[in-house]
Amino acid sequence: MSDLIKLLPDSVANQIAAGEVIQRPASAAKELLENSIDSGASEIKLIIKNAGKTLIQVVDNGCGMSETDARMSFERHATSKIQTADDLFAIRTMGFRGEALASIAAIAHVDIKTKLPGNELGSHISIEGSEVKSQETVSCPDGTNISVKNLFFNVPARRNFLKSITVETRHIIEEFNRVALVNPYIEFSFVHNERQIFKLHISNLKQRITGIMGSNYSQRLVPVEQKTDKVIISGYIGKPEFAKKTRGEQYFFVNKRFIKHPYLNHAVDNAFQELLPNKAFPSYFIYFDIDPKQIDINIHPTKTEVNFQDNKLIYAILRSSIKQGLGKYNITPTIDFDIEQSFNIPDPPKGKPIINPFQKTELEYNPFETHKPEVSSQRERSNTENWDVLFSREKTNKDIFEITDAAKDTDKHLVESKLNNIKSDNEDRKIFQIQNRYIVTFIKSGILIIDQQNAHERILYERFIKMLESKKWTSQQELFPQNINFTPGDAEIIKDIRKDLLKVGFEIEEFGRNTFVVNGTPPDISSKNIKETLEGIIENYKNNMIDLHLDRKINIARSMAVNLSVKAGKKLQIEEMGIFIDEFFACQMPEKSPGGKSTIYIIPFEELSTIFK
Repeated sequence: MSDLIKLLPDSVANQIAAGEVIQRPASAAKELLENSIDSGASEIKLIIKNAGKTLIQVVDNGCGMSETDARMSFERHATSKIQTADDLFAIRTMGFRGEALASIAAIAHVDIKTKLPGNELGSHISIEGSEVKSQETVSCPDGTNISVKNLFFNVPARRNFLKSITVETRHIIEEFNRVALVNPYIEFSFVHNERQIFKLHISNLKQRITGIMGSNYSQRLVPVEQKTDKVIISGYIGKPEFAKKTRGEQYFFVNKRFIKHPYLNHAVDNAFQELLPNKAFPSYFIYFDIDPKQIDINIHPTKTEVNFQDNKLIYAILRSSIKQGLGKYNITPTIDFDIEQSFNIPDPPKGKPIINPFQKTELEYNPFETHKPEVSSQRERSNTENWDVLFSREKTNKDIFEITDAAKDTDKHLVESKLNNIKSDNEDRKIFQIQNRYIVTFIKSGILIIDQQNAHERILYERFIKMLESKKWTSQQELFPQNINFTPGDAEIIKDIRKDLLKVGFEIEEFGRNTFVVNGTPPDISSKNIKETLEGIIENYKNNMIDLHLDRKINIARSMAVNLSVKAGKKLQIEEMGIFIDEFFACQMPEKSPGGKSTIYIIPFEELSTIFK
């Protein structure tokens, strides 16, 4: 039997490494930008075409490379940063493992021109799929100019899995932001399809943040600073009133490297506790300076995850520093017991007797009588409100309603004939609401329960789909058009879906970089909620685009339905619930929400009778 184990060719090994390090055009852009930073450049330019699918080019004025170094930089594990294993725990630069350029060259056409300062000539190397096609001496400026063309040209499966131009551009913008936010002393520019996205001059940290996120951020930021023996924490947090429905503006940097760390995210959320409404997220730009020996950054191929030797200590210091920042600028809620108005009881007027409080009771009321006297309207309201208490009891919820779990079995109860029977019973049916979440009524066969949020998502989804497919649209004009600033990534999404948003009522026009004017909105949207509504739509759109790969119209309809639907906790009037039910059963597929959740559940009377045996 012949030997089976063989060494992989370098070209294949490089492609495997590329699959770990270079996941999309944004990954290649990140690696090239970080190499330019390590070169000591003071000016870096990123040029992109077709979201990096056609071209990713980075030009810098850094230290450049010699002819030998230029050739060696494309070999696997060739690095100037590490000599021994101990060096891994003293790393403060960006790239250090020597895999980036080799991985990029394995899956693209790479062209590099580089020259050392003081040299008359530089080097020009062309590589295709790890194979060096040419190397020559040329005249070029100091620094390095590297172009990556036709990414994944020899890995068609990977190329086919790339997302749309909008999605890939947004990922590149995000990587650019992460690099630029931590290097304010470097001048950056970003050009996509010959259109300048960013021009960032050398500045301080706050100016860099506002340069990327928008000038209106200048008044939104609160500084954070904490120095200890273990770690130095600095940066800025957003004021609570400017919290968003998305987590997009949350950045951690450790030793000038962007990281993801859910545990530290929790520390920030904890510090903002009681300051933010539900599902609102603060903005923050937090920088950690720590001894490299106290962390391990080599636990993930893209180096975006780190391990701290003492996570709990870092958590406590971070939480404390943010609370101090909020408290220093009088943002945290305070109680002054010396002037608490609720305790200031005025003295009674002079000359008037003090009257004891008296609660009127109905002396003739007998709870054991078969015929009860007519009760007051206030008592009727009280009894109605007590339904919420009755049906919110854990035992009742667990044994009877179990709406969420029982929804899995909805299909077996919901056949077309039964829905028709439900529709025919609408007029004489009593309707009420439980826990401000479920609409409950009675039908011939039992108790009908509707999840108001899931059902309303279905109603809105079908409405928006019709609007998107129609050639006509309606919009309520804003008396005072609003200017709204978005992050660069979100601005690209708005540009991409603007025509579709117009069909559902949003009249939006570009007004400068990352800023838009909203002239009209769909009916029933409050002018106060336009920015929040659009941010929520964008967030849902991004999630659907990444996780579900939905058609754009379906994505927009779903995103708007989720964002604009009546939420659990909203109290509805009887008339509203009646209209709600009529619209719900007029839907083509009322039994499921757009996301596949059950909207309706029926408890047969026979099932109720078995509970009390």
